[in-house]
Amino acid sequence: MTGLDQSVSDLMHPECYKIRFKDCHFSTVYSRDKEYLFDIPSRKEDFFSPAQRSRIVQFILKRKSFTEDHTDVSGFGIKKLLADGVYTAAYPLHEGDLNDESPGNPRWFLQKNWASYSCLFKKQPLDEIKHYFGVKIGLYFAWLGFYTYMLIPASIMGILCFIYGCLTLDTNIPSNEICNSNTIMCPRCDKECHFWVLKESCTAAKLTYLVDNAATVFFAIFMSLWGAVFLEMWKRYSADITHRWDLTGFDTSEEHPRPEYLARLANERRRKLNFITRMYEPYVPFWRKRLPYSVMSTSIVLLLVMVALAAVVGVILYRISVNAALLLSKDRNLTNLASIITSTTAALLNLVCIMIFNQFYTCMATYLTELELHRTQTEFDDSLTLKMFLLQFVNYYASIFYIAFFKGKLVGHPGKYNLLFGLRQEECGTGGCLMELAIQLAIIMVGKQTLNNLLEVLWPWLIWVYQRWQIKISGKSTTTRWEEDYALAEWGPTHLFFEYLEMILQFGFVTIFVAAFPLAPLFALLNNIFEIRLDAHKLVFSHRRPVGVRVQNIGIWYRILDSIGKLAVLTNGIIIAFTSDMIPRLVYRIAWSNDYTLHGFVNYSLSYFNTSHFPKGVEPQPLILPGTKDPIDVDICRYRDHRNSHLTPESEMYNFNEEYWHLLAVRFAFVIMFENIILMITTLLRWLIPDVPKKLMERIRHENFITNEIMIAQELKRAKGLATIPEEKGNGEAITANSNLPTPKTITPNSSPKMNIPKSANASPKINTPKSTHASSKIINQTYV
Repeated sequence: MTGLDQSVSDLMHPECYKIRFKDCHFSTVYSRDKEYLFDIPSRKEDFFSPAQRSRIVQFILKRKSFTEDHTDVSGFGIKKLLADGVYTAAYPLHEGDLNDESPGNPRWFLQKNWASYSCLFKKQPLDEIKHYFGVKIGLYFAWLGFYTYMLIPASIMGILCFIYGCLTLDTNIPSNEICNSNTIMCPRCDKECHFWVLKESCTAAKLTYLVDNAATVFFAIFMSLWGAVFLEMWKRYSADITHRWDLTGFDTSEEHPRPEYLARLANERRRKLNFITRMYEPYVPFWRKRLPYSVMSTSIVLLLVMVALAAVVGVILYRISVNAALLLSKDRNLTNLASIITSTTAALLNLVCIMIFNQFYTCMATYLTELELHRTQTEFDDSLTLKMFLLQFVNYYASIFYIAFFKGKLVGHPGKYNLLFGLRQEECGTGGCLMELAIQLAIIMVGKQTLNNLLEVLWPWLIWVYQRWQIKISGKSTTTRWEEDYALAEWGPTHLFFEYLEMILQFGFVTIFVAAFPLAPLFALLNNIFEIRLDAHKLVFSHRRPVGVRVQNIGIWYRILDSIGKLAVLTNGIIIAFTSDMIPRLVYRIAWSNDYTLHGFVNYSLSYFNTSHFPKGVEPQPLILPGTKDPIDVDICRYRDHRNSHLTPESEMYNFNEEYWHLLAVRFAFVIMFENIILMITTLLRWLIPDVPKKLMERIRHENFITNEIMIAQELKRAKGLATIPEEKGNGEAITANSNLPTPKTITPNSSPKMNIPKSANASPKINTPKSTHASSKIINQTYV
């Protein structure tokens, strides 16, 4: 390795990568009656990791009865005691003080090598994170780091696309024609508005070109493929992580029922055998209890979706009203910027509505999910995730879908506009609606991220100040570790859910509407670089230590990501075909232009209207040119559309002309071609990229073989009364391992000590005894990725 390579490696890797590399061991599910197979450390405290211990304690506390009446189905669990005010909080303690720099202090180690902003460009110590906070939080940071890394090529392509628009802006023929045109345009509103000159929209046309240029379609294709590659590469990356963290054989069916589930079914006499745990559990038919609650939950969620859509309609009416008011202004500069001002203020108003609705949606979704009788915590979390994402999806994206697909499409034509609640609908500017879509995306995406980050910093700090003040007024001169941790903010059971949700919504902004906002990946990358350290800082400094949770993967979030990726292909194709001017420009150059250039395109995209055909009572004000006072009579005005002129027969006057139907056919053909080409390429990529790397698959098989051989050899020796574990196979031959694998002499417990479900609410959990000793085994590699 050269000196430069070594310097870069030292910069990106935490110090633990060099000094805290741990030995590799085989591991399997812990069993007390097979304890002789395990490498029991001399210090019993080191047998389980901190995250495992906190999970075991939580298991007991959530199920322990605190009443003598065992028929009281509500008299158990720390959650009930907290709700009744018997206890104020229950949480695992942080290990060590942040100022204690001893090597054995994991909290200080994480704050120095992970939670510090000086580690922005260092790789995360994922194994240490998982060891201290548990698998679930470790997987979140693994996914977030991988997603941030994958945003780098997307950001580079987005920047190049935007730079292309800036460099070719002066040579863009349509925008130059708009800026030099004296074409008289039809009024933007009825009765009180004046005619206006096309060149007044010069600024808006140039800004639109920055996001609506030839590079847009290539960038949309790239991002559609990027989404598919990202998901495939994450499956490969997560396969390595789940193997290293002993999650490959983890089955959610092995999860214990939620205590709330058992309490609600305590009076049920019917029992059903769980074929995984071989234990009988309370059972209720789906149609009797779960179906009614599921129907009610679905109905309320749909009602909340309608409420969100009603809020969007309210914002649309605000846009129409404000736009009309600005167009009535006598200030020509203000009227020329009416569309941009309206879009900006409406986006800010929409953002405020979104943040308010978020709080209400959270409470309702949690309450509805509790009613649905989910057996395990994984099922509960998946159902809650689906509800919250659906509500947040409508909340965040509804206004953006309106601008992208509906605004300006059904407005009618001069003299016969289609009204919405008695008001004339919004129209796209001469350059189209893509610039307004970009403004909406930028404000909601960047504004949401900024507000969330500010709240994530300020809220824990305010709680810390308040809790410290309470401790101070109590008169105590010294505080214990649990009192210091009590002053920190609580890490609730849904806290990590909102961290995921924030990133998933960002992924939607990056993929679904990227054709309108090529800088979205760049803003996402910059946000995530700091988001990783901000979330790490919260966990280490600002929040109480969460209970470690064991999961197999990121759960339903992967399916949501996959759905967003497929939706993004469709939306980007429709945006390019129907919202941008790419298809009209392409058709004009091929079918209508004499020299295959865009000269004359603006005139091609405008239709004619005879001002004498305005209905009585809505006649516009006469045209007054800038710098003049005398009005000018206008006989013919132009408007953006493809319709017949006033010279056609009355029955066909102002109907869609032949050019419109040709363009519509080409637009649909483009969407179909775009969809199928991307589908074929992504299918090919999924076929070429296996979910599990070949080397990892071979490694897993080899480890399973060695583990089984060791177990068989040990059982044979134990049956013969021998106490040692020989390094030989059952047939006497020496065990040989791959050169890159250690040959273990002992088996260490993996991260999932099995526990029985208590028979009653006051029963203590016991260590489970598996039927077979041939549990799958793995090698844990303590590396930092």
